[in-house]
Amino acid sequence: MTTDPYAAMAQPFTRHYATIRGQVRDVLAARQLSGHAPAAPALVADIGGGGGPQAFRLARDGYDVALLDPSVQMLAIARDGLAREHPSVRERVRLVEGYGEQASTLLGRSVFDLVLCHGVIMYVDDPAALIAELGAVARPGGIVSLITKNAAALAMRPALEGRFEDALRGFDAVADVGGMGVLNSAHTLPQLECWLDEAGCDLLAWYGIRVLTDHLGARPPGPDMDQILAAEWEAGRRDPYRHVARLIHVIARKRESAS
Repeated sequence: MTTDPYAAMAQPFTRHYATIRGQVRDVLAARQLSGHAPAAPALVADIGGGGGPQAFRLARDGYDVALLDPSVQMLAIARDGLAREHPSVRERVRLVEGYGEQASTLLGRSVFDLVLCHGVIMYVDDPAALIAELGAVARPGGIVSLITKNAAALAMRPALEGRFEDALRGFDAVADVGGMGVLNSAHTLPQLECWLDEAGCDLLAWYGIRVLTDHLGARPPGPDMDQILAAEWEAGRRDPYRHVARLIHVIARKRESAS
């Protein structure tokens, strides 16, 4: 029997979306993407889409979405959530079991107008190989949206939490234990740009996510959530703030000449 490598993270991920940090990530990622995404109707691949919050939002907006995830438990959460959606949304979402590194085999090559891979590459051994698959499934001219942990800011969370010994280690680290309790990697903007270029994609824009709230742990949203989101939106698109965000969000376009 094959072990589900992400089963232990399925419920923590679900709980994370109910926190300030989870909502900041979710809302900012969607808002940042909205300035670059093609208009609906369009074909979307959500690589490592987990329980489906991104896929369902896009389907409600009229996009047709293929959600690819290797976790049986994550897909079960997605299936349960999808069952509660309107029939018009359900018919626009397809759930596919498999790894992102299999995307072009399972979903097809040069098919999608928009390819998402949010919070996935920090968990894989070969990020370049996964990003190559994102480029492979995007059509020429298609948009690729990628979110990962920011290697330039690993000292920030522990410092703001008062863990200065951990903060000192963070200055030269390339990985740390994230909110799911799992050691995972972080990446730099030049690394991401290089891997995207190798995948046939040109960087269009980049943003930070969670500049001001990353130290808040599992705190639930309060009445000031709108102000928090407004402040995070501004910080995530301005220098110097975006450089110390917990997460980097890069938007790229597949070159018309790329196969």
